[in-house]
Amino acid sequence: MTLTELKYIVAVARQKHFGHAAEACFVAQPTLSVAIKKLEDELGVTIFERGGLEVSMTPLGAQIVAQAERVLEQTAAIKEIAKQNKDPLAGPFRLGVIYTVGPYLLPTLVKSMIERVPQMPLVLQENFTVKLMELLRQGELDAAIMALPLPDQGLMVQPLYDEPFVVALPKDHAWAERENVSAEELKSETMLLLGNGHCFRDQVLEVCPEMSRFSTAGDGIARTFEGSSLETIRHMVASGIGITVLPIASVPDMGAKDGMLRYLPFSSPAPDRRVVIAWRKSFTRQAAIEAIRQAVMSCDLPGVTILDEAPMVQ
Repeated sequence: MTLTELKYIVAVARQKHFGHAAEACFVAQPTLSVAIKKLEDELGVTIFERGGLEVSMTPLGAQIVAQAERVLEQTAAIKEIAKQNKDPLAGPFRLGVIYTVGPYLLPTLVKSMIERVPQMPLVLQENFTVKLMELLRQGELDAAIMALPLPDQGLMVQPLYDEPFVVALPKDHAWAERENVSAEELKSETMLLLGNGHCFRDQVLEVCPEMSRFSTAGDGIARTFEGSSLETIRHMVASGIGITVLPIASVPDMGAKDGMLRYLPFSSPAPDRRVVIAWRKSFTRQAAIEAIRQAVMSCDLPGVTILDEAPMVQ
């Protein structure tokens, strides 16, 4: 039994597909399949039920995979323990960031980190929340900046900032000169939302439930369109296709009147999201986490409320 084989069975359990698991592990599918069959033969058990469109675990296989996840996490902890006598701020730091935070936080964050701790370069990855959580569990990332709520438990989480949502409109929209707008009013508009997989989409639907009621009778959103990124959606709004909801850090100037867009705050209480940094409980470079948190606090993020709260277990 090898750690590589344990990594393979965990990947298959998560992906529910041998081919996708092989891609996630950066190996050929035959290599992964042979290694898993070898482990099953060694243990004398069947871990996965083959056949059909989706691979499933046997009841015993589920127990084995759960133990394999613990072993891999403890293996990562051993590597971290070995670094304890070294400078926790020396060496690369692998940081994940969700797509709807990265473009607006990273430019100033990276600059601040270079000035504060040049000996700790950031290795960055933007991705969906679910994928970043998986990479954290596998030890492929040291920490990730995401928004609550998280779909998994057992991670250390420290709040960074609260970020209100705002409405983006074409400059000639009937609401363009208003001071604010309520979530209730959005249901009659053509809404542009991020596609499935983006946590910001789910957050918007949660705080603005009017958006999730589809109806052609005026009871919900009249029409909706989905985009792949906030910037794509912003350009679609500017062209007059509809309106959207954005996190305020993505808005360069709330009061701008010379462009193709207008931005309106929500009436009180304004919906928002809490952005946090998350890491494994076994991760030992706490000084590195604190360095990133301090750098975030120094970033110019218009409209957000910086938080200074203690870490907690999510």
